[in-house]
Amino acid sequence: MAYQWDRSLETGVPAIDNQHKQLVAAVNSLLDACQSGKGTAEVARTMDFLTGYTIKHFSDEEKIQKQYEYPDYAIHKRYHDAFKVTVGELTKRLIKDGPSETLINEVNISIGDWLVNHIKGDDFRMAAYVKTKIPA
Repeated sequence: MAYQWDRSLETGVPAIDNQHKQLVAAVNSLLDACQSGKGTAEVARTMDFLTGYTIKHFSDEEKIQKQYEYPDYAIHKRYHDAFKVTVGELTKRLIKDGPSETLINEVNISIGDWLVNHIKGDDFRMAAYVKTKIPA
């Protein structure tokens, strides 16, 4: 299942939204690589990009949260840290076993669905707070 970027995923903080667009595109690339039977090397390269970009995005987002003293920073960071562990575990399994239907479904739920739900929940709350702190 491909994920579509649309206005329902926009937080209203351009720096965050631009990175979210890239993450959605990376998830779609990963799912495409898995579903189209591309080799383990291609799947690993795509997963590596997704992992690296996720780490960069979370770091950037956490800097914004610290800058504006977001009161739920510690909780938000825990979600990010848990997601990084999940991505790492899925990466190991993809490299070891290759993309199976079961693993593709796990990637879809554990990465794609998690990301969309995180954006629409935790990131929306964080962005709403940050926007109150940015001078007009």
